[in-house]
This record gives sequence, C-alpha cells and structure tokens, in this order.
Amino acid sequence: MIRVAVIATVALVAIVEAGLEARLQTAPQRTGHLFPPENLGLLESPDRAAWQKPDQIMDALGIADGSKVADIGAGAGWFTIQLARRVGPNGLVYAQDVQRQMLEAIRRRVSREGLQNVQAVLGTGSNPNLPKAALDAILVVDVYPEVDDRVTFLRNLSLALKPNGRIGVVNYKPGQGGPGPAPSEGVRVESAAVEADAHAAGLRVRARENLPFQYLIVLGK
Repeated sequence: MIRVAVIATVALVAIVEAGLEARLQTAPQRTGHLFPPENLGLLESPDRAAWQKPDQIMDALGIADGSKVADIGAGAGWFTIQLARRVGPNGLVYAQDVQRQMLEAIRRRVSREGLQNVQAVLGTGSNPNLPKAALDAILVVDVYPEVDDRVTFLRNLSLALKPNGRIGVVNYKPGQGGPGPAPSEGVRVESAAVEADAHAAGLRVRARENLPFQYLIVLGK
C-alpha cells in the first residue's frame, strides 16, 4: 500500500509540474515593467522642461484653453501640471495611472498647486478607463515600454478621442544618451514599432516631431 501511495504521489507531482510548464509556455510575456513609485524624484530634474519641450508637444497636439485631455501614466504629475495650466479653468485633465501610489502623489501635487481642473483616474492593464469620445488629446509620455498589449492599448485610447482628437506618444530615442533609461537596458522603443502598432490599432500617423532626446508621434483616427 505504501509503495502504491508513493507511486501515485510521484505521478501527481509530475502532472502538476507538466501543467505548470504548459501554462508558462502559453502565458503572454510581459513587454515592460512599471516605474517604481519610490523613484519618482528621478522624473523631476530641474532641467526637464528644457529637454522635454512641453510647449512643443502640446502645440503639436493642438492643446489649447478649454481642451479636455488625458495624461496617461502620469506618474508624479509633472506633465499633468503643464497640461492643467495650458487648458485653464475651462478645460479638464484626466491624470491616469495604473498605480495608486502615483495617483496619490498627483492629488497632493494638484492640491499644492491649487488646481481645480485635474481628475485622477485609475487604469488597469491596457484599459485606460477614460470616458468615450470625450477628449481632444491624449498624451503618453515615457510609458509605452511599460505596456503589455500595445495594440489594444492604442485602440482603447482611440475610443476616448473626439473625431478629430489626437494621441501623442513620446519615447526616448534608441541608442541616444541624455536622460531616461540606459540604451543597454533594452526598454527604448523604435518609432517604427509605434507606427506599426498604431496601424494595427486602426490609427494613422498625423505628425512626427523631433525632440532633443526623444521623438513624438501624433496619431489620429
């Protein structure tokens, strides 16, 4: 009886291990990793406005007074504040992130700035959780490498756009120095890859902008 029990146990372990291996082989592989909240200070360099070129980015997206926009993967809210000042009290900024710690940091920052036109939004995975057909522009800055299903992500973003709305994707140029992740980390995304994802998501490229260390691709329906 003991021998039979041992054989049965070994067989059960083998079945469980085989099932686990099969699930690991078929599970989708993660393409990125989330930015750790404890490193938010790295996003606040005093010279960021000089090389990030927020006005150039917002001009390319047609963001003006009264616009309704979203800052995807807003982090500590550096760009959220830029957007909130641009759209003014008649506009609205959805500061979206998938990490609650980031949204708490944004709420504190917005409160300190005395802004009333920012709404924090918790997203999940490739779902940004934005209102449908409501936004003039959506900004995705340094977030694209963290997204798993990028085509679905872009498709979901497009659902939140007004008919003439725009999506701006900003990424660090591969192989370039300056701020951002080291090229050796392998998380910088080629602009051609973004454009291919956009085409698969039913979007078209409306403009391209060159920034000191980054590129901006403007997408539309």
